[in-house]
Amino acid sequence: MTDEPETREQRRRRLARIFGDVLPDTTSDERDEREPSQDSAADAWLKSQVPPHHG
Repeated sequence: MTDEPETREQRRRRLARIFGDVLPDTTSDERDEREPSQDSAADAWLKSQVPPHHG
């Protein structure tokens, strides 16, 4: 090892090499991973059967 401090990018690459890509760059609440048109007919029917007082 050298006495020079490593840059943020060097540290990121070194940790990724050792531990892998542990955390994604964005969280699931920042991504829209689900398309609304993917609901099945059974899901649509079930959602239509929910009483109004159940929100």
